[in-house]
Amino acid sequence: MKEILLIIPAYNEEKNIGGVLQELRDSGTLDYMDVLVIDDGSADNTSQVAGQYEEVEVVRQVYNMGYGAALQTGYKYAQQQGYSYLLQMDADGQHDLKNLEVICRRLGCFEQGEPSRRLPDIVIGSRFLDGSDSFAMSKIRLVAIRMFQWVIRMLTGYRLTDPTSGLQGMNRRAFSYYAQYSNFDIKYPDLNMVIQMLLLGYHIEEIPAVMHPRTQGVSMHSGALHAMKYMVVMALSTMVAFIRYRRRWGKRGKKVLQNEKPA
Repeated sequence: MKEILLIIPAYNEEKNIGGVLQELRDSGTLDYMDVLVIDDGSADNTSQVAGQYEEVEVVRQVYNMGYGAALQTGYKYAQQQGYSYLLQMDADGQHDLKNLEVICRRLGCFEQGEPSRRLPDIVIGSRFLDGSDSFAMSKIRLVAIRMFQWVIRMLTGYRLTDPTSGLQGMNRRAFSYYAQYSNFDIKYPDLNMVIQMLLLGYHIEEIPAVMHPRTQGVSMHSGALHAMKYMVVMALSTMVAFIRYRRRWGKRGKKVLQNEKPA
């Protein structure tokens, strides 16, 4: 067992998951991290395709529980198996593998001895930083992300550019917290989770990410109606997270935000 676990939630991704896993094998990424595919009750052959790769562990949910539930299954697995770091990426091939090593280095996965800098608890791959390379998004999704950027800045003082990115890495402290009951929103884990972790004093940084357009299948974020529903749910769940955790933030959290904002 290695120190780093990569989790890949997948739902009806039989056309994409094989290519992602083959690229992980060919690139040598599997030399320094283990891989867990969480099949969220797919109706196709996602599990069978992933199971053809002997280096990869596959967990199949008994039914489709949703993206957040699949993620939390990965967090629980990582905690129980004793991993030090966890990375997560999508199964559709949109996240370029070169992002993984960059996230690992920012987390300090390869550092020996006492670190010379403050290491983040969570690293997010952003499509909006200088040096990033991404595909075009719908106007309504861009509006939602801009609104989320503003909400984070108003509520916490942090400036994060891509709080909805599914490309992330975290240390054991962060994913062990997510693994606990009621600490992770298994329905819509996006902006609300970022707000929650900032208010709890976790340190979050971003890296420029390289992403590609989906070539097969349908995104779970497709459709204007889904986008509007998503924005409403995010607004409500973020408000709940702020009310729930702002007391824990207190003076300590304000001091962190004033003096140790990420670059």
